[in-house]
Amino acid sequence: MEKNEEEPATMIFAVRTTTGQERNVGKLVAAKIKMKKIPITAILVPETLRGYIFIEAKGPHFVEEAIAGVKHVRSRVAGLVNFSEVETYIVRKPIIEELSESSIVEITGGPFKGMRAKITRVDKAKEEVTLELLEATFTLPITVHSDYIKLVEKAKSDSGEV
Repeated sequence: MEKNEEEPATMIFAVRTTTGQERNVGKLVAAKIKMKKIPITAILVPETLRGYIFIEAKGPHFVEEAIAGVKHVRSRVAGLVNFSEVETYIVRKPIIEELSESSIVEITGGPFKGMRAKITRVDKAKEEVTLELLEATFTLPITVHSDYIKLVEKAKSDSGEV
């Protein structure tokens, strides 16, 4: 029996989860897959997409078996997901490209973790930004690598566009 070359070896399925519990669901499903030896190729938990995870498997019945009884799983979304749709979550562009002066960011690592700050300068060559902490009682400029910040609000331009 010949295999059709156009048919993919595996398929990608979307699974709805409780918003904010995507990472936990991914870990629970991964543990179940390992324990029951379910033939699932990959689990993708995108940071930017809330309420969904993607599971790569040879068929929907494997996904159903993997998610059955897992806490915070809502349902499997009917149909398949194209790889081109998932690719946007895999290929990650550097955050430094999206940053500009006067943007509001949240610091995700280091001693100022969780604090919000305003960007005063962007050094794209070094991938660093200089920030002014918004929650500080006095102006304290700090320089942080762009990997340790998350964009909260883009700066508004003079023409009124965002």
